Amino acid sequence: MNGPTRQRAERAVPPLVAQILTGRGVAPEAMVDFLYPDYDRHLHDPMLLTDMQPAIERIIAAAEAGQKVVVYGDYDIDGITASAIMIEALAALGLTAQSYIPDRFEEGYGINAEALAKLQATGAELIISVDCGITSVKEAAWAREHGLDLIITDHHTPPEVIPEAIAVINPKRAGDVYPFKDLCGAGVAFKVAQALQQRVGKPAAGQEKWLLDLAALGTVCDVVDLVGENRVLASYGLKVLHRTRRPGLRALAHVGGVDVSKITSHHLGFVLGPRMNAAGRLEHAARSLELVMTTDEARALAIAEELDGLNRQRRTDQDAVLKAASAMAEERSEDAVLVLAHPDWSHGIVGIVASKLVERWHKPVLVAQVMGEYTKGSARSTGTFNMVEALRANADMFTKFGGHFYAAGYTLPTTRLDDLRAGLNAFYQASEADTSPPPTPSDVALDTMASLNWSCYEELQLLEPYGAGHQPPVFELPGVRVTRLAKIGQDKSHLKLTVAGREGQTLEAIGFGLVAKHPQLAEGQTVTVLAKLDKNEFRGQTTLQLQLADIRYE
Repeated sequence: MNGPTRQRAERAVPPLVAQILTGRGVAPEAMVDFLYPDYDRHLHDPMLLTDMQPAIERIIAAAEAGQKVVVYGDYDIDGITASAIMIEALAALGLTAQSYIPDRFEEGYGINAEALAKLQATGAELIISVDCGITSVKEAAWAREHGLDLIITDHHTPPEVIPEAIAVINPKRAGDVYPFKDLCGAGVAFKVAQALQQRVGKPAAGQEKWLLDLAALGTVCDVVDLVGENRVLASYGLKVLHRTRRPGLRALAHVGGVDVSKITSHHLGFVLGPRMNAAGRLEHAARSLELVMTTDEARALAIAEELDGLNRQRRTDQDAVLKAASAMAEERSEDAVLVLAHPDWSHGIVGIVASKLVERWHKPVLVAQVMGEYTKGSARSTGTFNMVEALRANADMFTKFGGHFYAAGYTLPTTRLDDLRAGLNAFYQASEADTSPPPTPSDVALDTMASLNWSCYEELQLLEPYGAGHQPPVFELPGVRVTRLAKIGQDKSHLKLTVAGREGQTLEAIGFGLVAKHPQLAEGQTVTVLAKLDKNEFRGQTTLQLQLADIRYE
């Protein structure tokens, strides 16, 4: 057997994996491509993006003229990775671009005219935004009036009127023919790098792949769906990350207790990502940008340790805000949309708190810091409630806002907080949105636990990388008996079980945060378990375990 026939045989789809993909809407003829993304065949032509051509022409002109270029990014991990990608792509042309990331606390999100004026005063002639700018209509007008050229690259939902700039690259633009719409900011920046390579051959063919570790980090941590082109970027990016040239990422993995050669998408979202985001949440994101771009091993380790400390502080601050916000949410439990604000809540961490409150209340939540005359915060949604449309319907209240279906940021006069609460709750009632928690879905129902073995675990690895829009499969296991039960964790909020199947097989099971949801669970009970198959590494031993998604009673 050789050639294509041999390749197809080597890439056969196991029946269990095929069953899972079928349930997720993947057609049989598309399964091999889903499981085995191909960099050359599955990435789309970057020139299909609206305005890519004028953007590339302006960048080339800047390189030829030796002009000063500034990459203007956002302070979250998507903006950080997009900034690094763009700066390194420009460096391949011989352009030494400066980075500018606004201060979350002094300037807030997005492009501001004051920053543009300062940058122009230092000699900047071209500004390239990454992960921001799509709502910066006034700022783009200022740049145009003052002779400062602006290229916008973004992925957030465009407003009805988009900024007038040299180029506005966003796959979500009306009329854009790019086949994949859900790129993150780092993904869009990578498409610019690809386009430069196509046009001028720089970076050299194949060398752009060294940017994919950053593209994967931004893609996973910005919680865009890991399907289509995002899956390609994440898959190849993880391969690059396993042998990354970046001392900063190696150091960050080290302080996070992870072997960089074994990093998965889970580690991006829960180990590297939070530490990189901590700088922008508590101090300034420039530190994280320096981390991913430095070539100095000692400097990389020093920054990684600093970010690790900031992340510990972030968790402490977050717990305090969550406790206070939860109490306020209880007082406003009748509201369909929770609008919560306090002067002591740093707007650097309110987005995380809002997400946790959404999980608790299953309703849209806005959490903000009152900063005197103005209030600034984050919004999170769930179900079918479109948060950015809800904010747009109340646009007259804001000085600034923008975001996605499920997440947004905003600033408004503090005097309008009660008006905002009333406006959003009225919008909710008119929208007929459904935010009630759906039952935990399962991918496969099994009559026995016997098939959940190491062979099954290895087959499931074909489905990696996991992330938003493509989570690890959940198995439904009826007739499972709880033979041991313990409540673990500092606050005893997690369940640790030993469960036995109908044929006597036993597995350990962990249920994070499930104690409050299942107070009636007891040893000796027979239940239906919904769980993911995982492995547990402890004291040199590796065993299979179940990660509980839910428990149903028979």
